[in-house]
Amino acid sequence: MKNSIIYIILIVCGFAMIVPFIWMITTSIKSPLEVNKGNVGFIPFEEYSVYDDGTNEFRIKIVKVQTDSSFVNVINSEGKIISSFKKISNSDIHHKKKLKFHFENFSEAFNKVPFGRYFINTLIVSFSVVFGVIITGSLAAYAFARMRFVGREFLFYLFISMMMVPQPVYLIPSYIVLNHLGWLDTYNALIIPWIANIFTIFLLRQQFKTIPQELFDAAAIDGCSRWGMLWKIALPLSKSVIATAAIFGFIGSWNSFMWPLVMIDNPNLRVLQVGLSYFSQEASSQTSLLMAASTFSILPLLVLFLIAQKQIIASFASSGLKG
Repeated sequence: MKNSIIYIILIVCGFAMIVPFIWMITTSIKSPLEVNKGNVGFIPFEEYSVYDDGTNEFRIKIVKVQTDSSFVNVINSEGKIISSFKKISNSDIHHKKKLKFHFENFSEAFNKVPFGRYFINTLIVSFSVVFGVIITGSLAAYAFARMRFVGREFLFYLFISMMMVPQPVYLIPSYIVLNHLGWLDTYNALIIPWIANIFTIFLLRQQFKTIPQELFDAAAIDGCSRWGMLWKIALPLSKSVIATAAIFGFIGSWNSFMWPLVMIDNPNLRVLQVGLSYFSQEASSQTSLLMAASTFSILPLLVLFLIAQKQIIASFASSGLKG
């Protein structure tokens, strides 16, 4: 009974978290007209009216409704009006509903602003940041886990304490520093400040501490250097943790918004989340296009997570986050 209650709670919470995502996807393939009508359901239905003259059925658009009749525009299969302000009885008008997917919303949203450029910028920044994070994180984590020096624990916990500092606190000082360096409106401002990640250092340190000391002692007897121990012992035994750190770094860089918004003013250097923000201002009344843009913006992260979820679970299982 206890486990059943826990599973029910987890299912309800998981469903509550996934519903907005499902709604975003279904809204992205709806007709803008249906969305503006207030059709907020999950199924992309399209409602329309038809006129049946007893022989043929014509699609119509109601212009004015009276007590027992209506004025309508008769529309052909191509959507063109073939008869205007035709007066017909309300009893001959039928309202129908059919399932219709508007995948053209994705191409329209993608071409409305230069999303291609935004994707390229985001990929350049994300892969550069991940590469730098793995290098700096591995070196720092090995030093904190396997090397003894004065102030090691103090420096490590000082680093960890920085994780509690919210980004807005150091945003203005960072802007001043980057301005003095002449890095504003350059890739340097988006990449270099983020090539060191405290969480990555913490995660790799916990993994390196779980490796038996005997392996390092044997390597030292064989004349292996510190760099050799890191490259030949620590890193090969930490592949799942490195994969997880890379994924988290990629996701964090991909979703970055406030930092690039402040540091970059050049439209050609905008990353995806900033470009999506500007797009939402231009297409604020086109909900289906906004949802389409949001969908293809988050889709790469979803695919990445689904592919690498086993590595993420394995990394936490192997490291155990032990001190």
